[in-house]
Amino acid sequence: MKYKFLEDIAIADVAFDAYGSNLNELFENSALALFDCMVNLKDLKGKIKKTIKIKAKNIEDLLYKFLSEIVYIKDTKQLVFKKAKVKIKDFKLEATLYCDKIDYNTQELRNDVKAITLHQFEIKKVKNRWKARIVIDI
Repeated sequence: MKYKFLEDIAIADVAFDAYGSNLNELFENSALALFDCMVNLKDLKGKIKKTIKIKAKNIEDLLYKFLSEIVYIKDTKQLVFKKAKVKIKDFKLEATLYCDKIDYNTQELRNDVKAITLHQFEIKKVKNRWKARIVIDI
């Protein structure tokens, strides 16, 4: 399981848990859940590549900044995202985002994500698997 949406966490927001066998996969799946919240992924081709680089003081801050940057790019560049490839080393992230321009005629747009919240935000390792809980403001 890459991620699952949680119904009982936030009434006016969207919450999900994302999973990964390593931090790169956890971040990719967290982004994928965020993308899925915004648009029907089947409607996208991912023809546009956008590379982002982020530094942080810890892994939680890195995930928060990464997801917040995606929301910022959506708002400023009018892009929606199909997938992300992430590489993390020493609290530095480099990600390639595969996206398309927003097209109201051909894409099923879902939620207009406004922000990533810190409400219940966490990353933890459970056995040999990573888990993140994320609540987004819509």
